[in-house]
Amino acid sequence: MQYLNIIRILGLLVTILSVTMLPPALVSLIYRDGGGVAFLMAFFLCLVTGFAFWYPNRNEKGELRAREGFLIVVLFWTVLASFSAVPLMLLDNPSLTTTDAFFEAFSGLTTTGATILTHIDGLPHAVLFYRQQLQWLGGMGIIVLAVAVLPMLGVGGMQLYRAETPGPVKDSKMTPRIADTAKHLWYIYLSLTILCALAYWLAGMSPFDAIAHSFSTIAIGGFSTHDASIGYFNNPMINLVCVFFLIVAGINFALHYAAIQSKSIRTYIFDPEFKIFISIQVILTLTCFVVLIASGYSQSYEKAFDDALFQAVSISTTAGFATTNFSDWPTLLPLMLIFASFIGGCAGSTGGGMKVVRVILLYLQGIRELSRLIHPKAIINIKLGRKALPDRVVDAIWGFFSAYAAIFIICMLLLIASGIDEFTAFTAVAACLNNLGPGLGEVASNFSSINDFSKWVLIIAMLFGRLEIFTLLVLFLPSFWRD
Repeated sequence: MQYLNIIRILGLLVTILSVTMLPPALVSLIYRDGGGVAFLMAFFLCLVTGFAFWYPNRNEKGELRAREGFLIVVLFWTVLASFSAVPLMLLDNPSLTTTDAFFEAFSGLTTTGATILTHIDGLPHAVLFYRQQLQWLGGMGIIVLAVAVLPMLGVGGMQLYRAETPGPVKDSKMTPRIADTAKHLWYIYLSLTILCALAYWLAGMSPFDAIAHSFSTIAIGGFSTHDASIGYFNNPMINLVCVFFLIVAGINFALHYAAIQSKSIRTYIFDPEFKIFISIQVILTLTCFVVLIASGYSQSYEKAFDDALFQAVSISTTAGFATTNFSDWPTLLPLMLIFASFIGGCAGSTGGGMKVVRVILLYLQGIRELSRLIHPKAIINIKLGRKALPDRVVDAIWGFFSAYAAIFIICMLLLIASGIDEFTAFTAVAACLNNLGPGLGEVASNFSSINDFSKWVLIIAMLFGRLEIFTLLVLFLPSFWRD
């Protein structure tokens, strides 16, 4: 294991992170809200620490193996999220404990969107901007933010790309060179953010709110600058803008790139994962709409459809924005939406959950096993579109699902053991492992009321969710650390 090389890379990444403390300080200067000092102090602390990591090891350069790639990805999220908590600990408003600061920072960088903050409307603009920026930086993860600079760090190979890229898309390279891949994804991500901010502004948001919400929308994060989330604006056009860009961000970014290259919308139409993803949104929206009207919860068809469309897309893509308190909805709807978040977005998107393509493959594998009961000797291939998948990919999907279920159960039992009721524990773990944000029960609006032990369990759940289980789990194998 090239420990000194890893420390050198981490040093550079922490140094880069220090620069992200300056925009909130500038926002504080513009609005004169008194929050800038904490961000300047955090900037210098990160800069000095990053330099201290990098300088003694500046000549330690070498080709990374797969193991170093996995370790760097995990350290990237844990170390950078930990340093991201520093300004939150230094602030007077809000005054946060160490646990709460870490929870908020990890929730931001992993794009979970769960929060312990209350009275968000009264917070300094610098803090509001910083929370949104954290989600934007976390949205595309290390593949865009770190892989783009890896050639300059003296690191080559596909290891980091494979470690961070969500799901089965790992087995197909979008472009032959990793730097090209990162660059193309960066352009798409940045372009969508700018378009989203402009659309929000034209729909009626202030420039500050438009920029802030574009960050958390494209990242499918869910943080807002208001306690009432998107519902604060009470504007159907803003709701539509949000829904549109959440769906766009929930689609595989490699598919966006392929569509741009081919200059044809048919690229989307022929993609099986895209078709299922859109179908899920339609089915959820119609189900919510019918139940809201039939139960008498909504008196207006327009309001019922607006709420149904927004909450169905927001929760199922794992954003977690709200226009209404969906936890008060009748009958099956709140739990149905929480279960929909387990599916999440497409592989290669900024969404959370298990990813649509994995759920498709689980279903196809289930059908194949049923067919084998009838025809034991038949050779039945699993196809995604026209492509037959190797058994190795299908086996990996089953392994992922088993690990996902095991992590979920362990985290839920730990929360129950700490004194949280079963319903709240279930939805809290679902909200954090799926990188969703809001849960039900005690955690319907925020996580401030739960105990510190539970918050640390949920922080770990956020990491497992963001790193897609295996990337973090592989570090617990003794063979991983043997040379």
